[in-house]
Amino acid sequence: MAQGVALKRVLVIKHGALGDMVQGFDAFAGLRAGLPDAQLALLTTPPFLDLARRMPWFDEVLCDRRASVINLAELWRVRKTFRAGWDAVVDLQCSRRTAQYHRRFAPAITRWFGTAAGASDPYPDFTGVNNAERMRIGIEMAGGDRNVTADLDWLDNGLAGQDGDLRGATVFVPGCSAAKPQKRWPADRFAALAKAEMTSGRKVVIVGTAADRGVADTVMKTSPGCIDLVGRTGLGELAALFRHAGAVIGNDTGPTFLAARTGAPTLMLMGAETDPSMSAPVGTRASWLREDRVSEIGVDDALTSLDRLRSG
Repeated sequence: MAQGVALKRVLVIKHGALGDMVQGFDAFAGLRAGLPDAQLALLTTPPFLDLARRMPWFDEVLCDRRASVINLAELWRVRKTFRAGWDAVVDLQCSRRTAQYHRRFAPAITRWFGTAAGASDPYPDFTGVNNAERMRIGIEMAGGDRNVTADLDWLDNGLAGQDGDLRGATVFVPGCSAAKPQKRWPADRFAALAKAEMTSGRKVVIVGTAADRGVADTVMKTSPGCIDLVGRTGLGELAALFRHAGAVIGNDTGPTFLAARTGAPTLMLMGAETDPSMSAPVGTRASWLREDRVSEIGVDDALTSLDRLRSG
């Protein structure tokens, strides 16, 4: 608790990425629960503005374009954002950029919760603490309730899915950030897994963005019969699909975190680039497999883990 004083105007910083934003849902809801009468604003980046504006926990959503320091016009706009009379900043991003913001703008703000050097309310040592729990701890320090589990009905609005009844289907998330191709489980492994799932009588659905078109096509060429929803689902549709899925398997990427958070049996595949102590998906039926190279994870191991999650 922020020294027993209820904060009235609070600026929360969370830039992304999607997986981190999903991991923050409970923290956002907990801050609202703990400070029901406060003016809460979220400072985020352009890719997440639409999602943030749909969230039921914030009174205002502000845009941080993360412009270069030589962009004086943008620097002035950010300066105005931080000098808008906030009682506190709750930094849930904890990046080098937000540390710079603290150095530049902290004198105008009474309290700063975060990891920036000299922060008035520094976070504890987060070594080995999952990202979702880190954010819960951060909002609790500012007066939020860390025990809140966010209701996600606002996200899918009760959607039932697309292209007929896909309840019980196995959903594949074979893509990931184009900048980190080493996080991708090989397409031929997804294809082999798809064949095994369809042989067992299950529908297999492939999701992703347009950037994942290539890997999805490779999977479907080798294992015809998969249902192609690549580029056809927004976050609401994805959340609805995941809620009713029999299981979800994917790489270390945002939609896999979303699947776990909806409560779907979710298996994330990881290589050495992912530290599960910090970045494992959070959900009531979520698990993960990890090898030094994600390509070393076997199809049989993935099948065994999926079956265990489905039966649990």
